[in-house]
Amino acid sequence: MDPTSTIFSFLSLLLFGSATNFNRDLPSESCRFPAIFNFGASNSDTGGYAAAFIQLKSPNGDTFFGMPAGRFCDGRLIVDFTGGIYASLMPREETFSKALYTFDIGQNDLTQSLFLNMTIVQVIAAIPDIVNHFSDIIKNLYNLGARSFWVYNTRPLGCFPKILTSFPLAEKDSVGCAKPYNLLAQRFNVELKNALARLRIEFPLATIVYVDLYAALYSLYTHPTKNGFEHPLVACCGYGGKYNYSEEAICGGKISVNGKNITVGSCKDPSVRVSWDGVHFTEAANKFAFDLVSSGDFSDPPIPLKLACHPR
Repeated sequence: MDPTSTIFSFLSLLLFGSATNFNRDLPSESCRFPAIFNFGASNSDTGGYAAAFIQLKSPNGDTFFGMPAGRFCDGRLIVDFTGGIYASLMPREETFSKALYTFDIGQNDLTQSLFLNMTIVQVIAAIPDIVNHFSDIIKNLYNLGARSFWVYNTRPLGCFPKILTSFPLAEKDSVGCAKPYNLLAQRFNVELKNALARLRIEFPLATIVYVDLYAALYSLYTHPTKNGFEHPLVACCGYGGKYNYSEEAICGGKISVNGKNITVGSCKDPSVRVSWDGVHFTEAANKFAFDLVSSGDFSDPPIPLKLACHPR
């Protein structure tokens, strides 16, 4: 995981109400984490990158916040749904061992390598080092007192409008995604899952959950209409080409069209779209994915998010 792309997000958290009967072997008491520490790139960044480097413009944030709120999205991210929308805070020292540590990793490590002209074979060869570095981060956090880890795998990269536009000759799968890049993501996810399994053996007092975000999101491409979505491979906020994406037409930016400067704006209804700007997801897609993965149905071990403080 590239440390330069890691964002520290602090959210207060009041998790859920009554316990679920998901698994009789699980404890009945719901966790009440005093804080979330989120490590991830821009799909889970609640404002660190924007605060440090760029000022996002409308229509980012318009769906929920009514204005740009530091998120590359029309509204909320998965981490927002995880913690609820509360005032951000800097947790007290005593909350660190009781906090939930969430990770949303892999996307930048893989895509940045591809856009540095590395071949897929070269990127695959680098995956063990990436995963080993991530494992070291988990170990370091454990040694500092962290005990509850909720780790998302990487998304279906081959379905991103940016990837489809940048690599137009790539073989497509049955839903139109770029097959080699999804296979790359799957390869990373297998390595990540195996690494987390090893960490669970090494740290039996911790809860280390692998969350298959890839599978949850891919269902939006295989059955978009069934799930209330449309045009899943087309960016909502963008301009140009088959996938409504261009490097020269950044969401909220200005471009020249037929001699006139226009603002790159949102599609009519982001709530039925999957991709926000070709790289990031809409609030609707984030909410859909969160609802699926928080149940534990996409997790290994199959622990619901509200019970992620209990070792297993």
